[in-house]
Amino acid sequence: MGFLDILLGRTKPVAPDLDQLFAVPSTALTLEAAAGFTPTGRGSVCFTTVEGGAFTQIRQDVEALLNADTERDGTPVEFSRDEYGYTWLLSRRTPAELPELVGDLHAVNSALQDSGFGPQLLCSLVGFRDAEGQAFALVYLYKRGTFYPFAPLAGSGEKRDSALELRIKAVIADDLRIEQDLARWFPVWGAPGLDV
Repeated sequence: MGFLDILLGRTKPVAPDLDQLFAVPSTALTLEAAAGFTPTGRGSVCFTTVEGGAFTQIRQDVEALLNADTERDGTPVEFSRDEYGYTWLLSRRTPAELPELVGDLHAVNSALQDSGFGPQLLCSLVGFRDAEGQAFALVYLYKRGTFYPFAPLAGSGEKRDSALELRIKAVIADDLRIEQDLARWFPVWGAPGLDV
Protein backbone atom coordinates (compact mmCIF):
# COMPACT_ATOMS: atom_id res chain seq x y z
CA MET A 1 0.00 0.00 0.00
CA GLY A 2 1.40 3.37 -0.97
CA PHE A 3 1.44 6.76 0.71
CA LEU A 4 -1.31 8.06 -1.59
CA ASP A 5 -3.54 5.11 -0.66
CA ILE A 6 -3.13 5.95 3.02
CA LEU A 7 -3.97 9.63 2.43
CA LEU A 8 -7.06 8.81 0.38
CA GLY A 9 -8.27 6.20 2.87
CA ARG A 10 -7.98 3.28 0.50
CA THR A 11 -7.36 -0.05 2.09
CA LYS A 12 -5.81 -3.18 0.74
CA PRO A 13 -8.44 -5.88 0.28
CA VAL A 14 -8.25 -8.82 2.66
CA ALA A 15 -7.20 -12.04 0.95
CA PRO A 16 -9.90 -14.67 1.32
CA ASP A 17 -9.01 -17.49 3.69
CA LEU A 18 -11.36 -20.32 2.81
CA ASP A 19 -9.90 -22.46 5.57
CA GLN A 20 -11.84 -20.21 7.98
CA LEU A 21 -14.89 -22.28 6.98
CA PHE A 22 -13.42 -25.29 8.78
CA ALA A 23 -13.88 -23.46 12.10
CA VAL A 24 -17.68 -23.63 11.74
CA PRO A 25 -18.11 -27.19 13.18
CA SER A 26 -16.33 -26.26 16.42
CA THR A 27 -18.29 -22.99 16.52
CA ALA A 28 -21.47 -25.08 16.27
CA LEU A 29 -20.56 -26.73 19.58
CA THR A 30 -20.26 -23.29 21.18
CA LEU A 31 -23.60 -22.22 19.68
CA GLU A 32 -25.36 -25.30 21.00
CA ALA A 33 -23.90 -25.04 24.50
CA ALA A 34 -24.29 -21.29 24.91
CA ALA A 35 -27.40 -20.47 22.87
CA GLY A 36 -29.23 -23.72 22.05
CA PHE A 37 -28.75 -23.51 18.27
CA THR A 38 -27.95 -26.60 16.20
CA PRO A 39 -27.06 -26.99 12.50
CA THR A 40 -29.89 -27.54 10.02
CA GLY A 41 -27.74 -29.54 7.61
CA ARG A 42 -28.15 -26.92 4.89
CA GLY A 43 -25.56 -24.56 3.50
CA SER A 44 -25.08 -22.60 0.32
CA VAL A 45 -22.62 -20.63 -1.77
CA CYS A 46 -23.61 -17.46 -3.63
CA PHE A 47 -21.78 -16.21 -6.71
CA THR A 48 -22.36 -14.08 -9.77
CA THR A 49 -22.87 -16.12 -12.87
CA VAL A 50 -20.47 -15.79 -15.75
CA GLU A 51 -21.50 -16.86 -19.21
CA GLY A 52 -19.14 -19.10 -21.08
CA GLY A 53 -17.91 -22.63 -21.49
CA ALA A 54 -15.24 -22.55 -18.78
CA PHE A 55 -17.69 -21.44 -16.08
CA THR A 56 -20.31 -23.96 -17.24
CA GLN A 57 -17.71 -26.72 -17.05
CA ILE A 58 -16.68 -25.74 -13.50
CA ARG A 59 -20.31 -25.70 -12.43
CA GLN A 60 -20.87 -29.17 -13.90
CA ASP A 61 -17.69 -30.49 -12.26
CA VAL A 62 -18.71 -29.11 -8.85
CA GLU A 63 -22.20 -30.59 -9.17
CA ALA A 64 -20.79 -33.98 -10.19
CA LEU A 65 -18.31 -33.93 -7.31
CA LEU A 66 -20.92 -33.17 -4.67
CA ASN A 67 -23.52 -35.53 -6.15
CA ALA A 68 -20.98 -38.39 -6.18
CA ASP A 69 -21.58 -38.92 -2.46
CA THR A 70 -24.02 -41.83 -2.65
CA GLU A 71 -24.76 -41.81 1.08
CA ARG A 72 -26.96 -38.73 0.78
CA ASP A 73 -30.73 -38.94 0.56
CA GLY A 74 -32.81 -36.94 -1.90
CA THR A 75 -31.31 -34.19 -4.04
CA PRO A 76 -28.02 -33.27 -2.38
CA VAL A 77 -27.09 -30.31 -4.57
CA GLU A 78 -29.39 -27.76 -6.13
CA PHE A 79 -28.67 -24.62 -8.17
CA SER A 80 -31.03 -21.65 -8.20
CA ARG A 81 -31.00 -18.01 -9.21
CA ASP A 82 -32.40 -15.26 -7.00
CA GLU A 83 -34.31 -12.14 -8.00
CA TYR A 84 -31.05 -10.16 -8.21
CA GLY A 85 -29.49 -12.57 -10.73
CA TYR A 86 -27.09 -14.26 -8.29
CA THR A 87 -26.62 -18.01 -8.45
CA TRP A 88 -26.90 -20.12 -5.30
CA LEU A 89 -25.65 -23.66 -4.84
CA LEU A 90 -27.49 -25.37 -1.98
CA SER A 91 -25.94 -28.42 -0.33
CA ARG A 92 -28.02 -30.68 1.90
CA ARG A 93 -26.68 -32.97 4.62
CA THR A 94 -28.04 -34.32 7.86
CA PRO A 95 -27.58 -31.95 10.82
CA ALA A 96 -24.95 -34.34 12.23
CA GLU A 97 -22.89 -34.02 9.04
CA LEU A 98 -21.79 -30.41 9.55
CA PRO A 99 -18.09 -31.15 8.84
CA GLU A 100 -19.09 -32.75 5.52
CA LEU A 101 -21.36 -29.80 4.70
CA VAL A 102 -18.53 -27.38 5.39
CA GLY A 103 -16.31 -29.55 3.16
CA ASP A 104 -18.90 -29.20 0.37
CA LEU A 105 -18.94 -25.41 0.69
CA HIS A 106 -15.14 -25.27 0.82
CA ALA A 107 -14.90 -27.47 -2.30
CA VAL A 108 -17.25 -25.21 -4.27
CA ASN A 109 -15.43 -22.04 -3.21
CA SER A 110 -12.03 -23.59 -3.93
CA ALA A 111 -13.05 -24.90 -7.35
CA LEU A 112 -14.32 -21.49 -8.42
CA GLN A 113 -11.33 -19.67 -6.93
CA ASP A 114 -8.75 -22.05 -8.41
CA SER A 115 -10.35 -21.71 -11.84
CA GLY A 116 -10.01 -17.94 -11.81
CA PHE A 117 -13.59 -17.20 -10.78
CA GLY A 118 -12.77 -15.98 -7.26
CA PRO A 119 -14.04 -12.44 -8.01
CA GLN A 120 -17.49 -13.93 -8.70
CA LEU A 121 -17.75 -15.46 -5.19
CA LEU A 122 -19.90 -13.42 -2.80
CA CYS A 123 -20.66 -15.44 0.32
CA SER A 124 -21.32 -18.84 1.85
CA LEU A 125 -23.76 -19.58 4.61
CA VAL A 126 -24.58 -22.36 7.05
CA GLY A 127 -28.04 -22.59 8.64
CA PHE A 128 -28.82 -23.03 12.35
CA ARG A 129 -32.08 -23.39 14.31
CA ASP A 130 -33.09 -23.57 17.97
CA ALA A 131 -35.81 -25.66 19.64
CA GLU A 132 -38.37 -22.83 19.24
CA GLY A 133 -37.77 -22.72 15.48
CA GLN A 134 -35.79 -19.46 15.35
CA ALA A 135 -33.34 -19.70 12.46
CA PHE A 136 -30.20 -17.82 11.55
CA ALA A 137 -27.25 -18.30 9.24
CA LEU A 138 -23.56 -17.84 9.73
CA VAL A 139 -22.55 -15.93 6.61
CA TYR A 140 -18.95 -15.97 5.35
CA LEU A 141 -18.06 -12.93 3.24
CA TYR A 142 -15.60 -14.19 0.65
CA LYS A 143 -14.02 -10.81 -0.16
CA ARG A 144 -13.65 -9.83 3.52
CA GLY A 145 -12.64 -13.19 5.01
CA THR A 146 -15.10 -12.63 7.89
CA PHE A 147 -18.33 -14.05 9.29
CA TYR A 148 -21.52 -12.47 10.58
CA PRO A 149 -24.87 -13.86 11.78
CA PHE A 150 -28.02 -13.11 9.80
CA ALA A 151 -31.33 -13.77 11.60
CA PRO A 152 -34.54 -12.96 9.73
CA LEU A 153 -37.72 -12.80 11.80
CA ALA A 154 -40.07 -15.61 10.78
CA GLY A 155 -43.32 -14.49 9.19
CA SER A 156 -42.52 -10.77 9.31
CA GLY A 157 -41.48 -10.10 5.74
CA GLU A 158 -38.04 -8.61 5.44
CA LYS A 159 -37.28 -7.82 9.06
CA ARG A 160 -34.33 -9.13 10.97
CA ASP A 161 -33.74 -9.98 14.60
CA SER A 162 -30.85 -7.61 15.32
CA ALA A 163 -30.80 -8.48 19.02
CA LEU A 164 -30.29 -12.17 18.19
CA GLU A 165 -27.57 -11.31 15.68
CA LEU A 166 -25.65 -9.32 18.29
CA ARG A 167 -26.14 -12.08 20.88
CA ILE A 168 -24.76 -14.67 18.42
CA LYS A 169 -21.85 -12.35 17.64
CA ALA A 170 -20.96 -12.21 21.34
CA VAL A 171 -21.24 -16.00 21.71
CA ILE A 172 -18.94 -16.83 18.77
CA ALA A 173 -16.51 -13.90 18.97
CA ASP A 174 -13.68 -16.16 20.16
CA ASP A 175 -14.37 -18.89 17.58
CA LEU A 176 -14.60 -17.06 14.26
CA ARG A 177 -13.23 -13.93 12.58
CA ILE A 178 -16.30 -11.69 12.94
CA GLU A 179 -17.03 -8.81 10.55
CA GLN A 180 -16.71 -5.75 12.79
CA ASP A 181 -18.35 -3.31 10.35
CA LEU A 182 -22.07 -3.87 11.00
CA ALA A 183 -22.88 -2.04 7.76
CA ARG A 184 -21.44 -5.08 5.97
CA TRP A 185 -23.86 -7.46 7.65
CA PHE A 186 -25.88 -7.65 4.45
CA PRO A 187 -29.30 -9.30 4.54
CA VAL A 188 -29.59 -12.44 2.44
CA TRP A 189 -33.39 -12.63 2.24
CA GLY A 190 -34.66 -15.93 0.91
CA ALA A 191 -31.20 -17.48 0.70
CA PRO A 192 -31.24 -21.22 0.06
CA GLY A 193 -30.18 -22.97 3.23
CA LEU A 194 -31.87 -20.46 5.50
CA ASP A 195 -35.33 -21.93 6.09
CA VAL A 196 -37.45 -19.47 8.03
